[in-house]
Amino acid sequence: IYDMRRHLMAEGKVDKKKRDLLTFLTNLGNPYGLPSADRAKWAEGLDVKLWGEEPDQEYLYWVGCAGSYDTRNQMISRALVKIMKAGQVKFGILGNEEKCNCEVARRVGEEGRFQQAAMELIDMLNKKGVRKIITQCPHCYNTFKNEYPRFGGKFEVIHHTQLMSKLLRDGKLNIKNARKQTITFHDPCYLGRYNDEYEAPRAVIRALSLGGLKELPRSRTKSFCCGGGGGNTWYTVEMQKKCSLIRLEEANQLAPNILAAACPYCMSMFEDASKVMGTAETMPVRDIAELVAEALE
Repeated sequence: IYDMRRHLMAEGKVDKKKRDLLTFLTNLGNPYGLPSADRAKWAEGLDVKLWGEEPDQEYLYWVGCAGSYDTRNQMISRALVKIMKAGQVKFGILGNEEKCNCEVARRVGEEGRFQQAAMELIDMLNKKGVRKIITQCPHCYNTFKNEYPRFGGKFEVIHHTQLMSKLLRDGKLNIKNARKQTITFHDPCYLGRYNDEYEAPRAVIRALSLGGLKELPRSRTKSFCCGGGGGNTWYTVEMQKKCSLIRLEEANQLAPNILAAACPYCMSMFEDASKVMGTAETMPVRDIAELVAEALE
């Protein structure tokens, strides 16, 4: 599929939506077309240190474009900062120096833009002495872990569900308000099927939910895509029913109190679908980090 998309890109068969995307990535360093100077505004008032401001920083927190610019996903970034501070994780962010790793450019077929971004980012991260990266985005996680090494970027990459699971296992987080509600969890493609991580998010849910985890009929290796990954957010895909609606209907049949997500794409897709279905109140969509942050209060 990606090779076919590269072929279409090489032939210049690119619609306006993707042309704008690539222009934004080149000129502004993010797919939303928003100012690079606004990238760190989400962290105002949180006393988040930039990378290098403190001598004992162990992890670079890679916020990602959605976590930096999308108002819904900014809430997840703030929740994760709260968790990391509670767990005494030594971290820093790049702030306005952070730029898109251009995973989406590769997915839509613009291989050159992706490789250029990879080499530029790897050079910057290596010069800054970054060795360990935390991210809440499975797409960023997969890119840094599996795709950047061939360009010289060798980092220890940790998804936020893995971090939370470890902090809970090590006794560094104190769950004070375990939820009585039942929770169902949607496996993100780039965390589960691409990277075989299924246990970390479930361990976190079991730690914070007294109501228990309700498994979706299609879960783990048989999970069903939200419809937003693989660059499809920037494609007009003809379909009788959106993938996000199909998935939300599956979750709603279980009648859980909460649908837990662990990916910015999944969060955006399900939030939109829940408005269409009218389930925003009866089955709210929450990132696992939000649930943990609330349980710490």
